[in-house]
Amino acid sequence: MAQGVFAITEQRDGELRKVSFEAVSEGRRVADGLGTELTAVLLGSSVDGLAEELKKYGPDKILVADDAGLAEYTTDAYSNVLAELIQSSDPAVIIMGASAQGKDLAGRLAAKLDAGVAMDCVKIQLENGNLTYTRPMFGGKINADVEIEGAPQIVAIRPNVMDTTEAAKDSVIEKPAVQLGEVKTAIVEKKMETDDKVELTEADIIVSGGRGTGGDYAGIEALADALGAAVGASRSAVDEGWRPHSDQVGQTGKTVSPTLYVACGISGAIQHLAGMSTSKYIVAINKDEEAPIFSKADFGIVGDLFEVVPAITEEVKKVKE
Repeated sequence: MAQGVFAITEQRDGELRKVSFEAVSEGRRVADGLGTELTAVLLGSSVDGLAEELKKYGPDKILVADDAGLAEYTTDAYSNVLAELIQSSDPAVIIMGASAQGKDLAGRLAAKLDAGVAMDCVKIQLENGNLTYTRPMFGGKINADVEIEGAPQIVAIRPNVMDTTEAAKDSVIEKPAVQLGEVKTAIVEKKMETDDKVELTEADIIVSGGRGTGGDYAGIEALADALGAAVGASRSAVDEGWRPHSDQVGQTGKTVSPTLYVACGISGAIQHLAGMSTSKYIVAINKDEEAPIFSKADFGIVGDLFEVVPAITEEVKKVKE
């Protein structure tokens, strides 16, 4: 009978992603509620040291799949290795981040294991031993509570939504033999942005600009720098070539859930709102007082962003002095 909880972590270039700690923390909460054990799973090459970081979040066991073939993420290799580990341990629940990698992996694992999957979840509820997963649907217009039949149940959690809780344990670390299986793809080239930009999906604060910027992001970048924030963009700004697609927030871009989202010159099309509506606090700056973004904002400023944003930046700098 399936039992236990698996939390699948994600690392990039030898560093654990923030969503990994969220997945393990949520896994600990679910495992405690079910009265079962939590196993954290780590894949990569030469990643032994990362297992020590995971101990702080309370897994009973950590499985480290360490192999040169796992140095870079490929769907085939990662899903093959994970499917074997899951079939050997037979967990009831599998939790992972709904990052670009996590979404890809969750779908492939669901197909391999004939398992149900709930994607991009913002809440996990446990009642009378039954798990209910809450996820936005129809472009964020509604939140649906879904249940998954059978086991294992795969749930991908939206980054930056679940609480990260330290509950250190002297976790048992195991290094199972790795069988990569058939891998039909290979990484032939890797291009990374050279600056130290904050990753959008993991950022605690995001300052975004839209069509109202006219392509001038200097003020937005200055405010983001003062706040220690990431810079985002609407689809219209990306379509105009003002920002790269990696900065795009929205239904066809990245889904973000920061503590603070500052929307500058963004009208608030439903496609954009779908990507940021779960932000804890939303501040909107727009000349058009009828802009739809104001209906979602906690705080709204009707004014010229080229006057308002620099003024805010100066006040932020004063507070931080």
